[in-house]
Amino acid sequence: MPAAVADSNGVIEKDPEKGVKVDAGVVAKPFRAEIKMKTQKLKEAGIEPPLLVGLLANSDPAARKYAEWTGKAFKADGLRYELRVLDDPMDVERALNDANDDPRVHGIMVYYPIFGQEESYSGASRDDYLRDTVSYKCDVEGLCHTYRSNLYRNVRFLDYPANTLKCLSPCTSLSVVKILEQCPGVYDKTKPLGSHMVGKTVTVINRSETVGRPLAAMLANDGADVYSVDINSIYLFRGGRLEKCDDETPESCVRKSSVVITGVPVKAYRLPTEWIQPNTTVVNVASFKNVDEESLLKVPGVVYVPLVGKVTVAMLERNLVRLFDNFHHPLRQNEETKEESKSNILVQWYTAAAVTALLAVQLMK
Repeated sequence: MPAAVADSNGVIEKDPEKGVKVDAGVVAKPFRAEIKMKTQKLKEAGIEPPLLVGLLANSDPAARKYAEWTGKAFKADGLRYELRVLDDPMDVERALNDANDDPRVHGIMVYYPIFGQEESYSGASRDDYLRDTVSYKCDVEGLCHTYRSNLYRNVRFLDYPANTLKCLSPCTSLSVVKILEQCPGVYDKTKPLGSHMVGKTVTVINRSETVGRPLAAMLANDGADVYSVDINSIYLFRGGRLEKCDDETPESCVRKSSVVITGVPVKAYRLPTEWIQPNTTVVNVASFKNVDEESLLKVPGVVYVPLVGKVTVAMLERNLVRLFDNFHHPLRQNEETKEESKSNILVQWYTAAAVTALLAVQLMK
């Protein structure tokens, strides 16, 4: 089986004669090395590394496997991870709020699905409600309302105009972006931010709220035309707008795309290889293989990424460290305490001045 080659910088190379299969570990490695370096510096400074709490309340084997991978990776890279298994899904909201309010917790991850699309008292589905219950200061998955709304408006910082606190992006979607950045001919970093994929056409076969939709928006925010294909519709994400494509088919979208991302959670689904053009980058984010690997690797110049899990875990670590730096680092908290003290002093000064002025007016009467 042909395998992808990476140069010393971890950049993936393709073979013009045949397809190559990529081990996403070459992309994850530098990110995890950076995390190890940061956690080591924290330990040397006497600061405990960030803590992620995972909440598991389903019997999905994929979720349990992801939890296992997360625990092993975090331990290897010097981060802390605590899995809390809940027997009753109705206990998740209480456990989530407890974690939100716990100053020892720096990140929260909920393993979905829990209720699926079951209605909740709040009007949204229960899983959607839980996603929005996670505090943005602990939302390591980047799926709460604050981060989602910023993503779809292409707002990249939380503190405009200072622009010192970067927003978080959903881990799996972000992992695909980081993989594509290392694939030949996909991202052009010589162009301005927001234009790195101008002129590229992408098809994403999945429009879930946790992977497909945010991924389509992220790639469109980088300048690509992105066809979002779901079971009964096709939409084009382009320049911050969404257009329904009644005249397109999954085949027509894939044939015109230089990047194809598959995320169909069905074991029997296979993307027809004859739709894939030479030199296409194909990324599979589903837990099942959505392509016939053997026939795909016969297509000249194809770069194929069968699994993104290693990079997803690296992005999870990266998001946790970003949350820690943005909101939980002792130095950050000291700065916030000082600013709060300054504000309190100003309020007291203005209050005293106002009271003095009122008393003076009363005495002059």
